Amino acid sequence: MKSGNTPVAKDLVLIGGGHAHVAVLKRFGMRPMPGLRLTLITRDIDTPYSGMLPGLVAGHYGFDDCHIDLGPLARFAGARLYHAEVDGVDLDNRLVHAPGRPPIAYDVLSINTGSRPNRVDIPGVDEFALAAKPIDIFLRRWQQLVQRVLAHDGAFRVVIVGGGAGGVELALSTQWRLRRELAAAGRDHSHLHYQLLTRGDGIMPGHSPGVRQRFERLFAERAIPIRTNCPVAAVARDHVTIVGGETIAADAVIWVTTASAPAWPRESRLAVDDAGFIRVDESLRSLSHDNVFAAGDVAALADARPKSGVFAVRQGGVLTDNLRAAASGGRLRPYRAQKRFLGLISTGDKYAVASYGDWSYESATLWRIKDWIDRRFMRKFTELPDMAQDTGPELAAGVADGDAIRELSAIAMRCGGCGAKVGATVLSRVMQRLPDTRRDDVLIGRDAPDDCAMLVVPPGKVLVQSVDYFRAFIDDAYTFGAIAANHALGDVFAMGAEAQSALAIATVPYGRERVVEETLHDLLAGALSVIEPSGAVLAGGHSSEGAELAFGLSVNGLIDPDRAWRKQGLKPGDALVLTKPIGTGTLFAAEMRGRAKGRWIDAAIQSMLLSNLDAARCLQTFDATACTDLTGFGLVGHLLEMTRASAVDAVIEREALPLLDGALDTVRAGILSSLQPQNLRLRRGIRDIEQAARHPAYPLLFDPQTAGGLLAGVPADRAADCVEALHQRGYPDAAIIGYVEVQSGALEPIRLV
Repeated sequence: MKSGNTPVAKDLVLIGGGHAHVAVLKRFGMRPMPGLRLTLITRDIDTPYSGMLPGLVAGHYGFDDCHIDLGPLARFAGARLYHAEVDGVDLDNRLVHAPGRPPIAYDVLSINTGSRPNRVDIPGVDEFALAAKPIDIFLRRWQQLVQRVLAHDGAFRVVIVGGGAGGVELALSTQWRLRRELAAAGRDHSHLHYQLLTRGDGIMPGHSPGVRQRFERLFAERAIPIRTNCPVAAVARDHVTIVGGETIAADAVIWVTTASAPAWPRESRLAVDDAGFIRVDESLRSLSHDNVFAAGDVAALADARPKSGVFAVRQGGVLTDNLRAAASGGRLRPYRAQKRFLGLISTGDKYAVASYGDWSYESATLWRIKDWIDRRFMRKFTELPDMAQDTGPELAAGVADGDAIRELSAIAMRCGGCGAKVGATVLSRVMQRLPDTRRDDVLIGRDAPDDCAMLVVPPGKVLVQSVDYFRAFIDDAYTFGAIAANHALGDVFAMGAEAQSALAIATVPYGRERVVEETLHDLLAGALSVIEPSGAVLAGGHSSEGAELAFGLSVNGLIDPDRAWRKQGLKPGDALVLTKPIGTGTLFAAEMRGRAKGRWIDAAIQSMLLSNLDAARCLQTFDATACTDLTGFGLVGHLLEMTRASAVDAVIEREALPLLDGALDTVRAGILSSLQPQNLRLRRGIRDIEQAARHPAYPLLFDPQTAGGLLAGVPADRAADCVEALHQRGYPDAAIIGYVEVQSGALEPIRLV
């Protein structure tokens, strides 16, 4: 998260991580615009570079070679990264809708989501065909297809539907890969049969006759028949049906037809063409809404061009300039599509065909040139310069109107004390927007104007309390609120208690009234998304403005005192069960330095969003003897508390530890949490420390966790069944990580094996 103390004057929201938007992010990172807040909403954390995908499918590249990691790129740009899929835009109120989270407000909107193959409602395509887009789904299902071919006996028939450049490249690259896989397995690839179907009268329309002839020859050499004038009417499990009734046997169908648009731009009342693509003028601005822009495949220009990443890449610079101009009231500049461009089309093997107007050529050297060009393009977005540092507060008058300038000037002279509270009007509006849940034992909550909440403790119960509060480590206020609520409630669940109520403590960054309101609403809405399923109510709280986003909760729970879990209940012979993987501290330390992959951080966030409520209930079912939640002191710190309180020793099996993806990579790179040095002092509790420290996962034993899992002692004869039940309840990484021993009398109660 790139911190800063420039108040937000306007919001620029980018929908989609396509080729044009990655260029926008890079340019804004190189030259930020004070007061303009960027938000990227993307379905994919890793955005594929289309030019290298045939090489990935053929096996010439790895995943990271041809995917741009949007996590570090968004951080470099100072953009909030929201991992979500947009399903609509409220153009009147300037709100973007994505399922599972509050609407996202914008002043300027840009759309670069790409396209999908056109299925034109053909029966069976979604169920039985492997569509080339979305690419992440294609790649996952492609790997499954490779395994199917390797496991199949006898003839295997692959049908490619689509005769454009994409279909041609995928036909050749997939065949090349499957032949190599079969050869490596000692199998004869002569049983692998390919053919390509196209509804047109030839392949690769839009390319010169010379290019088409070269590929027709290559298809003949590879024994791939081309069926022209062959529109598909339906797809079934083992065949495709052609218009007219003919059937063609197929064990796999790869669908690479012309592009189609997502449905939501038309449904949102943006101006679109007959195919649903967003109509834009020469400046890439929507013809119907002057604060909306579109680029890449999803855009329809009057000067129609093929749907190709070549154009999206070239649009990035113009789009960036025009988004800046739209935010500041400047003049837009036109985008001029290149009339001709050099196309280098791969043939599966390390060979390529060049297409430029009426000229064509082919050679292995062309593939090497293409490889060099593609890798150079990727380095622009994977080798980022050092991040710009904030130089101090700025009023950002360039992106603000008159009223905004006056409001921002007032922000520059904010008071402390109670003068720093969020205003009553803003607070009232936020409370009205949040759902109001109630409990009979919460007599006074946030629905009343009183000074305190009033709670009832039912007979036979005791009240357990805990509080947590910390600075934001991600830019998504909604997700941060949910994680903070999970973290706070973890203490209640670790006692085996029922959550009853919570009081929120929120600090939101200085900003315009609208921005403060949206941030506070998103924060509390995220917290409520966790609090409400737990059965508790948000009874009230306190909010203030400050330099950076921070949030916490004081939580209350109820429990029968005779049934409360304590840290002192471990018994010799118990198995140690951990419900979630560890590694959040090192991963987010790496993310702050721009050295963590986006998918690592996304997986860590998903783990932190996983509530401990069901895990606690499961552990109760299996008679857990003691429990705690893993938080700031790390695994060793919390286990030491349990062993000392229980007067036992414990053994940790290092190879059994569940680790978050990427955590080993970041500790090997020497990237550790700022709390790590203090936690390392606890190593005095580990026996044979010199030998233990040689293990690669050793630093993770002291890694501070945010919203970590539960660590519990479970009777040994029930532990395996407990872990299986945890897996079924949605804790896939739950594991037995060790066991409890009789106290040895040694000063070091923990042993690593």
